[in-house]
Amino acid sequence: MEFKIHTKETAPEASVPVLEQTEKAYGFALNLFGVLAESPAALSAYVRVNGLLEEHAALSARERQIVMLAVSELNNCEYCMAAHSAVAEMSQVPAETIEALRRGDEPGDGRQAALFRFARLIAEHRGWVPEADQKAFLDAGFTTRHVLDVITILSLKTLSNYTNHLAQPPLDEAFQNKKWSKP
Repeated sequence: MEFKIHTKETAPEASVPVLEQTEKAYGFALNLFGVLAESPAALSAYVRVNGLLEEHAALSARERQIVMLAVSELNNCEYCMAAHSAVAEMSQVPAETIEALRRGDEPGDGRQAALFRFARLIAEHRGWVPEADQKAFLDAGFTTRHVLDVITILSLKTLSNYTNHLAQPPLDEAFQNKKWSKP
């Protein structure tokens, strides 16, 4: 299967305003967004869900990046691991936490470790998380609102991870110093 990386000049008309918006927000046109632009619905869904998480999630920016890295590592998404390693750094996730996540290891902080475990359990069990693990997540100070935020992030990462697996866009220059591959 061959996917095109669209620009504002080649994208379907409905994708152009979204590409312009993301280019302005990020300072460059992400290759992932160029691929998603083939489907205005896919591109808009990714950008809108990400924006809604930034605006309304109970999880902090750091916590959201922990979930994104935990799930992207589990899904072996090289593109998202590089991109979210850079974003996690910008979100002031400690370097040792980012490195642990890049290895697929739990972060050292108890709350972050609980978040990491729960996000991966939801993905691995396709939502059928054992009762004891649900309780452990809530006992770590999280709520059902956090559970729904994690599920929302999982949906976002499913869209981007699977798109990247099929399309294999080249890693953007801005993320080259965070290049990643599963050991």
